Amino acid sequence: MKNIIKKAFLVTFVTIGLYSCSEDSKDPVAKEADDFTMSAPVDGTFVLTAATAGDEAVVVQWESADFGYQAATNYKLQMVKSTDSFSDDQTLNPSISLGNYSSVPGASFEKSLKSRDFNNLVLAANPSGIGNAVSYKIRIYALVNNQLASSDINLNAKSQEATVTVTAYDAFDEFDRLYVPGNFGGASGYADWTPSNAPKLFSKANDGKYEGFVWMNNPNPEFKFTPVPDWVGDKGDITEFPNSFTDLVQAGGKNIRPTDGAGTYFLTVNWNTDKYTIAKRQIAMIGQATPNGWGTPTYMTFVTDPASPYYRMFTLDLALTADEFLIRLKDDWSEKMGTLSGNTETLAATNANGIKIGGGNMKVPTAGNYKIVLDVRNAANYNLRLIPN
Repeated sequence: MKNIIKKAFLVTFVTIGLYSCSEDSKDPVAKEADDFTMSAPVDGTFVLTAATAGDEAVVVQWESADFGYQAATNYKLQMVKSTDSFSDDQTLNPSISLGNYSSVPGASFEKSLKSRDFNNLVLAANPSGIGNAVSYKIRIYALVNNQLASSDINLNAKSQEATVTVTAYDAFDEFDRLYVPGNFGGASGYADWTPSNAPKLFSKANDGKYEGFVWMNNPNPEFKFTPVPDWVGDKGDITEFPNSFTDLVQAGGKNIRPTDGAGTYFLTVNWNTDKYTIAKRQIAMIGQATPNGWGTPTYMTFVTDPASPYYRMFTLDLALTADEFLIRLKDDWSEKMGTLSGNTETLAATNANGIKIGGGNMKVPTAGNYKIVLDVRNAANYNLRLIPN
């Protein structure tokens, strides 16, 4: 039986900016209106599960924001913990796009969200909210598209807020994984030779093919692969050192011993065919947005402090300009990480912006001091955040 309770939010808008003109100004003039009544949800309780990640979790319904004229409008569903407040700077709120619509007075719209999308919104609002029922506030924010930067008023509107209770799941649970126990674990934020406390590789399609980045802080690293968090069914290289670095075997598999010393390794494993690859990689930021430009990378640091909110992620504190950059994985430029679309895109501040190997240039939204957070723990959800310091 599905644990997801589908709800329909009927959201009406309070219009913050109404369009009017005078001889003195051609810009819109803001006029605050009264809140409209929210008639739903009646029961705002959701239990989300990884097993139903692709199923419909919620249908969001709302009336058109009325700006006094027909305007192309982008609507976003926003969420914060019930104890927090929505920020006036809308880019800082966790949100998910509901799409672009023409704001025709009296029109109504609807958007279906999958459990995966809704779960991602919850975790963006509260990364520690996994497995527990937590109360959140939600609203829809509307912004007229393509407004002139010279305008004194941004035409926007917001719905009244609703409170929902959501139990989120760990996004990692959507995907099959392999464990990588080895002698580097204790020095790398895990434990030595302990499958239950070891780095993991994930299968993006749950098809027996895995990949991932593993930081091995040992000058002579050794490891094996296990399909479960113990030693049942482990596999190692088919030959003793020097290894083949291509072929795996279960019975009698040898420890895999890379020859490039301590550092970050990118691993791929085809569990079906007993094939694997291993190659050392750098994790560095480079680009015109950085102080060193495109000529010299700035390397990121793997976080091993369990008390840090960025535990087992790569971070960097840096002053950035509003320009372009990439995550570079090799000094010869043969591998990089960037936007999912492959096009140059301006990132949303604080959002977990999805990225991929081979992606396009990323752009800093506003010049300033940032903590750059690269999360490559899950091959199905590589992402990067720019958090203003």
